[in-house]
Amino acid sequence: MKYYIIAGEASGDLHASNLMRALKQTDPEAEFRFWGGDLMQAQGGELVKHYRELAFMGFAEVLFNLKTILKNISFCKEDISSFNPDAIIFIDYPGFNLRIAKWAKKEGYQTHFYISPQIWAWKENRIQAIKRDIDHMYVILPFEKEFYEEKHNFPVHFVGHPLIDAIGQKDLPDVPAVKNEYQLDERPIIAVLPGSRKQEISKMLEVMLSITPDFPEYQFVIGGAPSQDAEFYAPFIKQKNIKLIMNRTYDLLSLSHAALVTSGTATLETALFKIPEVVCYKGNYISYQIARRIVNLDYISLVNLIMKREVVKELIQDDFNTKMLKKEFKKILEKENRTRIFKDYFELERKLGGKGASEKTAQLIVEAIKN
Repeated sequence: MKYYIIAGEASGDLHASNLMRALKQTDPEAEFRFWGGDLMQAQGGELVKHYRELAFMGFAEVLFNLKTILKNISFCKEDISSFNPDAIIFIDYPGFNLRIAKWAKKEGYQTHFYISPQIWAWKENRIQAIKRDIDHMYVILPFEKEFYEEKHNFPVHFVGHPLIDAIGQKDLPDVPAVKNEYQLDERPIIAVLPGSRKQEISKMLEVMLSITPDFPEYQFVIGGAPSQDAEFYAPFIKQKNIKLIMNRTYDLLSLSHAALVTSGTATLETALFKIPEVVCYKGNYISYQIARRIVNLDYISLVNLIMKREVVKELIQDDFNTKMLKKEFKKILEKENRTRIFKDYFELERKLGGKGASEKTAQLIVEAIKN
């Protein structure tokens, strides 16, 4: 069968690639055409557009790039028509994907949404479009099933979180080899994960690294995103105890003692590696002011949202500064706090529903097509 998959971000590329692997096991004749990244491309099929061309973050950025976005939407519809898939699979990225879904449903294509849009956080009115245009929804957070089914009378499948599988599939790194390759010494490693988009990295990284002179007993290692080149990070590396590892975030986390993490999927990845972290976020001023007025959430990190309480400290906008970051970083180095965080992380993993998200989703998709 033929599958058209649309992922618009690095995290979507990861989850979609694992879903593609599972689909090939369930459907040996699977044929793919997709928007995504390098991980999806490694699974085979035809890459139409890389997510590097699609990553516009925030209200202001979307407005500035509206012409490009509309052009991509038009091209996507034409490309789907040419491919004529048995199913279209949308991976998060709701602003773009829900527009395509509206058209696809009218055209008679079977629509599947894997990784629900976070409409429980904002734009809850999108539920009307989802109920109208999405045939099958697969959710990965435990509270999402209750949100859709009890609040909005829309049946969904809770399949568990695919990060558990993604991390479980990763072989442990050869620690001496990695340290030798990147000239790391025996000091404890602090992972610095500033995000994947240029604009967020530029806002986050300088402040994240501003505390390094106060902690010479640690070595800070930036986790370079696969969507960027190593040269992009060079201007930020001004201290001797700062290193860069490109496109090996899981290897870096498996070696780390603590982490500074930009809000997003990486906060959950860090927690699943059982690494104490400080969550950081600073956005475009206009975008942030709009968001804080319409987003109805007590927390921004997935860790705290799933646990429904503060497990990891969040430094948001004006609170994300050198003084506050230094204070909160010291706390996650203390034994008592680390013990509490570890216990919370194990409870978090239990709530996420165990292994097999990609396989469950693949089987449900294939069954839906056959029926």
